[in-house]
Amino acid sequence: MRFRRAHGACARAAPAPSTWVMDAIPHPAPVAGSDRPDALHEFLARHRRLFVLTGAGCSTASGIPDYRDAEGSWKRVQPVTFQAFTGDAAIRRRYWARSLAGWPRFAAARANAAHQSLAAIEGDGRIEALVTQNVDGLHQQAGSHTVIDLHGRLDRIVCLGCGALSPRADFQHELVHRNPGWDRYAAGTAPDGDADLDGVDFAGFAVPACPRCGGMLKPDVVFYGESVPRARVEAAMAHLHGSDGMLVAGSSLMVYSGFRFARMAAEAGMPLAVLNLGRTRADGLATLKVHADCALALARPGPSSRAGRPGSIDR
Repeated sequence: MRFRRAHGACARAAPAPSTWVMDAIPHPAPVAGSDRPDALHEFLARHRRLFVLTGAGCSTASGIPDYRDAEGSWKRVQPVTFQAFTGDAAIRRRYWARSLAGWPRFAAARANAAHQSLAAIEGDGRIEALVTQNVDGLHQQAGSHTVIDLHGRLDRIVCLGCGALSPRADFQHELVHRNPGWDRYAAGTAPDGDADLDGVDFAGFAVPACPRCGGMLKPDVVFYGESVPRARVEAAMAHLHGSDGMLVAGSSLMVYSGFRFARMAAEAGMPLAVLNLGRTRADGLATLKVHADCALALARPGPSSRAGRPGSIDR
């Protein structure tokens, strides 16, 4: 796949990721969808340098809920935005109170057959890079090494003042220490370490500040309304450039930060397979669409292919 930079002013200055364009190479015509995992395995076997993009559908079998339904619509209220989190102390109190309740279940999640199968494919030397929109670290837990955490990691805390990073587990201890009894609330499981706390007054919840500079702390993840770090996007683009095929697994690609890679691959004529239980934004670009659960479809043929349990749709 060949990339070139846009001409003009963008060619003189360091361009934003959106200024990268592709040479005009016709992309293959989309084919009809399939429910056959063997069609997916045939696609995977044909490529030696796969660019893999994963979403929440890869982690639902690990007990982490997703955000969207089969049509790509929100299942629940949209997540908090960066602007709301940083601009409203009441919203921060609500966020961290719910996170205190949801973190233990999130931290206990374990990699499932989808993560393990992708790690095995990488072990065969057939993955150029794995870019994930998930923030759970389960690909690394399964043994994948060429991982780009596009939206960050929930197991880290970052200070917006001094940039210091710290473990989320340590922050959990501090939250519990400052808010006795809050860890005993019954809460419903929600995506990405959130929890549903109904009928609770968050006004008295104490949110710690950075111990180094007193600055505001947030999870080291990309919130809605926040930009993915440019260096992270450019690293993923470089790997896409070196790939001979792309697999999307468990993502509706409704968020542009992930969809851009599928669009670039299709425009450059790169074969594109999409594995998801629902509609995706790239269905019209795909050379193969497989309607199946990620854990089941990615499992290698044989006795172990029944590992995992049906999951759900993506982020």
